[in-house]
Amino acid sequence: MNVIGTVGLPGSGKGEAANVAEAAGIPVVVMGDVIRAECRRRGLDPAEHHGRIARALRAEEGDDAIAARTLPLIREAAAESERDAVLVDGLRSTVELERFREAFGDDFTLVAIHAPFALRAERLDARGRDDSDSDLEALRERDAREIDLGLGATLDRADVEIDNTGTLAEFQARVREVLGVADESLEAADPAEPTNAGGDGA
Repeated sequence: MNVIGTVGLPGSGKGEAANVAEAAGIPVVVMGDVIRAECRRRGLDPAEHHGRIARALRAEEGDDAIAARTLPLIREAAAESERDAVLVDGLRSTVELERFREAFGDDFTLVAIHAPFALRAERLDARGRDDSDSDLEALRERDAREIDLGLGATLDRADVEIDNTGTLAEFQARVREVLGVADESLEAADPAEPTNAGGDGA
């Protein structure tokens, strides 16, 4: 089983990479879902308490808590899939990276997705998931929080890097190449339908 983790700052394109994987029949495990599930278990709204519960889990169970809770989800997804790969969306720290490397060894590949601040801000504004998506200062603060959690160091330790500054089609093709499905046929997206190469769920 090949486990492919993605890391990137907000708006870099992790969500679109996950979409490409799902379209190719590769299961996707979103690390943030672990936190959202814990919020609901504690009777809290994930939209309001996501960050606090993430910090609480790390304080209560260790810095690798979210990765540890994600491991059985990865194995379950692999067992239920005909594919020999699983994509894990949303690593944030080197501690999480080490937990996955310990669990999967050479079968784990970390993919860093890069895009400059201005382009990420433009994509998030277009996405408009919430008011903070159009707030440049909020995005800078969010970047700083992510980097403080260790995301910058995790980006530096990636096995593969994807530059997401071109077209959506170019990005999708590169992701498919990394996933090992570049030669498989895939229905082309409707060019009349708006797309967002920078949308991501974390």
